[in-house]
Amino acid sequence: MRRPTLPPIPPVALVLVAIASVQLGSSVAKSLFGRAEPWTIAWLRLLAAAVVLTLVARPRLRGRSAGEWVPVLGYGACMTGMNIAFYLAISRIPVGMAVTVEFLGPLAVAVLGSRKVTDLVWTALAATGVVLLGFTPGQLDWTGVGLAALAGAFWGGYILLAGPTGRSWDGVTGVTLASWVGAVTLAPVALGTAAATGGGALADPGIWLAGALVGLLSSVIPYGLEMVALRSIRPGLFGILMSMEPAVAAFFAFLVLREELGPVELLAMACVIVASIGSSRADRSRAGQAAS
Repeated sequence: MRRPTLPPIPPVALVLVAIASVQLGSSVAKSLFGRAEPWTIAWLRLLAAAVVLTLVARPRLRGRSAGEWVPVLGYGACMTGMNIAFYLAISRIPVGMAVTVEFLGPLAVAVLGSRKVTDLVWTALAATGVVLLGFTPGQLDWTGVGLAALAGAFWGGYILLAGPTGRSWDGVTGVTLASWVGAVTLAPVALGTAAATGGGALADPGIWLAGALVGLLSSVIPYGLEMVALRSIRPGLFGILMSMEPAVAAFFAFLVLREELGPVELLAMACVIVASIGSSRADRSRAGQAAS
């Protein structure tokens, strides 16, 4: 008797779960900042991801040329910068606001070099969203906004280096090595801080477990699900789904941290989301014309 086979999970569902996982991970990470520095949590996230992904991918390192190492090291540097800049940003401003500003990085990559009027419109709309943040009632932490923008710049570099890295390193091996780059780079800061405080947060086993959870939620699970989904989902649709990240980030920040965004922040977020969706649709249209 044949066993009944489960229907395949739609790729759209995989992407949505990946988005929810990474944004839940961000809120969980911020909830730990009262017990550990953002540098420490970022290091534990990258270390946990590196260990788990190594067990899964087991990358082949011997016989690699310099042309293969250079992009993956740059990829790792961008991943490291993106992580620590984002964690430092959310230690100062709400998670939803940080993700909104950070999203300017991939949006800039999407319209980079384009001379179409529609792309300029989407860029202007996204910029309007960021300007609106300046009218937020109360004192806005511009250092936090700047750190979120820096995280976005690293995110843009991460996207640009993903192609060259993927052509040299199969599956998740590129992400695995990039995670090790981050873990090794941040280790002196995290371990040095711990040594200066007599063990500090790293003397608490609970922080190690929580950091491993953040690594699973923010790196291992979303990378795995997105890799499977991208085999069958259209890039344009993937980009549109990813545009939901600021809203999902704000939802989980409210659920986990009780962070609330006012009308101005929500309007700014809406501008960036609409700009990202418009840019993704335009990119899909250009890809279809090129294929024709």
